[in-house]
Amino acid sequence: MSDEKASGDGYTFSDVSVVMGTYNEREAIGTVLADIERVTDGQAEVVCVDSSTDGTAEVAREHGARVIEQEPQGYGVAVQTAITTPDRPVVVTTDCDDTYPMERLPDFLDAINDGYDMVSGDRLTGGAGTMPRFNRLGNHAFAWLASALIGERVHDTTTGMRAYRREVIDSIEWTENTGLSAELLLRPVVRGYRVTEIPIDYRERVGETTLDPLAGGAAIAKSIGKVALEEQWRKWAGTEPPEIERTVDSQSR
Repeated sequence: MSDEKASGDGYTFSDVSVVMGTYNEREAIGTVLADIERVTDGQAEVVCVDSSTDGTAEVAREHGARVIEQEPQGYGVAVQTAITTPDRPVVVTTDCDDTYPMERLPDFLDAINDGYDMVSGDRLTGGAGTMPRFNRLGNHAFAWLASALIGERVHDTTTGMRAYRREVIDSIEWTENTGLSAELLLRPVVRGYRVTEIPIDYRERVGETTLDPLAGGAAIAKSIGKVALEEQWRKWAGTEPPEIERTVDSQSR
């Protein structure tokens, strides 16, 4: 973990980049970006990695976001680009469908200033009543699977709202696509970074998801197993596992 900001006053929103992958979210993204601007008093940088065909990028630019356009390659490819592009010392991930509470951004930043390397928003402990029941049960199953494999209790492996110190992002090679959300939690936990989960509300999404729940769920479970085994190998053998390479799959969002 790095030392506190040199000034001794901790990080402010001028040190924060809020990043997201966007894919045909024109209906919701304006609200999300307006909320970020309001909560951070316009100080946070916003980076959107966009593969849309519905004008999402234009709406994002109108709200002052930095937009990086790329061909559709899946959730993880977009989010990995989003988290590695900005150079501010604190990176916050979120989704663009208005499901996550941007009013909690100060709490995430406070936790970073309290010394945590990573802060993960836990949707499930509070019930996640707006989440489809099948998805909710699946997410609980992912959390129990991950906890069993890494030997530490985690509560929500697939949340999209997290905050990281930049050095956490830069120190790890991220390999997953559909399963990147789980990887972004599991690798830091196993490597001993100071990680906390904080309960957050989860709203009903605006617009339709394009992620198939069965195929997507299978890809996430596979990623959890792969990442957990790689990290346990690293922990006990003290070396890189034999072959770490990006998982390419057909899931988008």
